[in-house]
Amino acid sequence: MDRLEEGDLELEAALAAFEEGVNLTRRCAGQLEDAERRIEVLVREGEKWIARPFAESEESE
Repeated sequence: MDRLEEGDLELEAALAAFEEGVNLTRRCAGQLEDAERRIEVLVREGEKWIARPFAESEESE
């Protein structure tokens, strides 16, 4: 990727590297969102269920 930033790649190779970077960014963002959802813990407060971050729920117990 350094070569992309330095401008040492031909146009086709630069486009391919850029597309790969975009795809990797999207995949990582999706994995992060999935992990964040899995970490949430549902806590019942009265009649409602409230999602709280796992660490916050763990500290309150």
